[in-house]
Parts: sequence; C-alpha cells; structure tokens
Amino acid sequence: MSSERSWTVYRTRFLVHARQLTEPLIFTDVLGREHSGQTGDYLVESSDGLRRITPRHLFEDIYVPVHDSSGALLQPRGSCQSRAPGVLVPHTSPQPSAASAWTG
Repeated sequence: MSSERSWTVYRTRFLVHARQLTEPLIFTDVLGREHSGQTGDYLVESSDGLRRITPRHLFEDIYVPVHDSSGALLQPRGSCQSRAPGVLVPHTSPQPSAASAWTG
C-alpha cells in the first residue's frame, strides 16, 4: 500500500440511542448473548431494538451526538424511545441507579 495516497474520512451511517453507564452492568439480551460494561461505557440500542454495551473509548471515537440548531438532541422518526424497552435480564438484582442507566 502506498503511503503517499491520501486518507479518506468515514462516518457511521447508523443512528443509535445510547446512555452512559453510571455503574457496572451485566445482562443477557433476547438472543441469549451476555453483555457487560463498566462505569463510563455506553448501553447502545440499535434501530432494530437490540441492545449492547460498547466500551467508552470505542463509542466516543465512533459516535457524535445529533443536535438541531437550538442545541436540543434530535429524535429520529421511529426512534427507539417510541417502542417499549427491550427485555434485559440482569445477572444480579439491579440496583436503582443501574436500572436508570438503561431504562427510559
């Protein structure tokens, strides 16, 4: 690969809803996959309603918040928040602050 070629800039094409975790969280998604995250990581819900945890350093490198001209966050049409929350099955009994990290 030639180092003289210029780099192309890319952005993700997917809109997601996300909340930063305020404490560690472990859950099993509806497909039976285990997810775990630490304080500062992000709980991410995709447009199909599936939730996963993305480490903070990756999330903040990939995603930027979507704002309108007034600075308010935009909610895309058919947004994740218009649906009932997906089922998360914590491995331990959730603490009130852990629940607030991923419920609407």
